[in-house]
Amino acid sequence: MSAPTAQIRARFPALQRQHDGHPVAYFDGPGGTQVPQSVVDAMSDYLLHHNANTHWAYPTSNETDAMLLAARTAVADFLNATPREIAFANNMTTGVFHLARALGRRWGPGDEIVITDLDHHANVAPWRALERERGVKITRVGVNLATGQLDWAALQAALTPAVRLLAIGAGSNALGTITDVAAATQLAHANGSLVFVDAVHYAPHALVDVRAIDCDFLGCSAYKFYGPHVGVIYVRDALVDLLDVPKLDPAPNEGGERLETGTQNHEGIVGAGAAVDFLASLGKGATRRAQLVDAFHGLHTHGMALFRQLWEGLGAIPGVTRYGPGPDQPRTPTIAFTLKGHDAESVTRALVHRGVFTSHGDFYAATIVDLLGKSQEGLVRAGAACYTTEDEVARLIDGVAALARGA
Repeated sequence: MSAPTAQIRARFPALQRQHDGHPVAYFDGPGGTQVPQSVVDAMSDYLLHHNANTHWAYPTSNETDAMLLAARTAVADFLNATPREIAFANNMTTGVFHLARALGRRWGPGDEIVITDLDHHANVAPWRALERERGVKITRVGVNLATGQLDWAALQAALTPAVRLLAIGAGSNALGTITDVAAATQLAHANGSLVFVDAVHYAPHALVDVRAIDCDFLGCSAYKFYGPHVGVIYVRDALVDLLDVPKLDPAPNEGGERLETGTQNHEGIVGAGAAVDFLASLGKGATRRAQLVDAFHGLHTHGMALFRQLWEGLGAIPGVTRYGPGPDQPRTPTIAFTLKGHDAESVTRALVHRGVFTSHGDFYAATIVDLLGKSQEGLVRAGAACYTTEDEVARLIDGVAALARGA
């Protein structure tokens, strides 16, 4: 990452906000990052100067086609895919339900799907729906609650010959755990199973490479990597024209457009492409992918230094319990914690008075939060982003420490 943090911060108008006399420190990035001016400008330019529907023989429609293809190409570079392997959706959850319906039309009793207890329910509920609608069997893979890491022995045991799909998360949005999805994919493919990877929490922190992972499907969300509220679904090229997707007969029938039911959020798609370009601008290289590789190397270094500060600072406060892997294990710069005598919402409300915005609850990763015994009080979650500073981390730690002292 060649750009200093101060220069990055200057590109985010939201960082000018004040609350109770404090500059706002946004630690809610795991639920949705702030957006740079360049992304907003790209969306405004589309709406003000190019807005049209697609595939018609007049200028603004042609411009729309070109801008959507450019965005599809940018997102393809982000994932190391090809443009025809990229489909857009309202959000990742909607995209996975759509994909699940397409796959489930070929499955029934006797077929199995493997899910994990570490996952966001967007990678649980769509497959559970097939359990009800198609009679497939769902097998859950557990988690080591002490480390927040997947139980690999249980994963291997779950991959029986009847398994049609492994649905697995690359990064836990609750605990920050990074799972080796490339190794999991290798196990699943050796078993003859397809693999869907939820990369929503992973994608802002570690550069996705669908070729290296070798997965068949992958989902992520632009609003987690500095873009608008748009979901992305990757489908392996060999499968993209074969999926039995619910669609209208006159609609496009090739590549990712096959999965895009109805008129899309054109300005959001353009914004997703602009978000990739923003990230690429943080690095150096001869191609956009090379720039992204360089940028993410710097982002990882920046994020993990902040995470270590968070982990150690919060760990020194009496009454704080931290969850998930420590800083020396594969993980994202996202921490989940509780403070004895305070539920997660009350901690979040107290921090607001210091201008520190965190998240609270189960973050739709309800299974792991319930297994940790925290479904009632919830967890507090704080995530570092490209614009987070050491001073902001110190403010968060000081706020929790003051609450622990009763101050």
